[in-house]
Amino acid sequence: MQDDYPHLREEPLESTQVFRGRLLDVRLDRVRLPDGEECQREYVRHQGAVVVIAQLDDGHLLLVRQHRYPLRRSILELPAGKIDPGEAILETASRELLEETGHQAAEWRYLGVMHPCVGYSDERIEIFLARGVRRQGEQNLDSGEFMDVLSLSLDDALAAVKSGEITDAKTITGLFWAEKAILAGW
Repeated sequence: MQDDYPHLREEPLESTQVFRGRLLDVRLDRVRLPDGEECQREYVRHQGAVVVIAQLDDGHLLLVRQHRYPLRRSILELPAGKIDPGEAILETASRELLEETGHQAAEWRYLGVMHPCVGYSDERIEIFLARGVRRQGEQNLDSGEFMDVLSLSLDDALAAVKSGEITDAKTITGLFWAEKAILAGW
């Protein structure tokens, strides 16, 4: 995407990889600011992910509950996962829905993209609405992945956001989109 505000642009001068893991890359860059001064920017590079709003025929949405180690607690989330190199985002969404919930969808709609942590990461999360969702089998979780699958009405999921039970940014954003796409016909 083109930067329409060149007067705000920071120009990279030097980039150093500080850490490289399976999931992310940590970088330290020296940049020139719009006023000509230089400073350092530290940030996380991420290959991107998808989040799936999976609507069952009865209108309920599929969610998963899994332990998130950085928070040291279990979190209620929409199904989601990282985009593998060279994988189309719709393929990722379909794969993650099947792996995490054992469900497949007959109909897919791309809703948009979000950047959850713009101050320190280039991560993007592509948002999909899946309909005609039917159980095809058991979960096929990655090694080290453990989660429960449950379904909630959209109203109950939104109430869980309001009460603070759901705090995950991609899930809150996905539920906002679900409310608009399902109820308001976006």
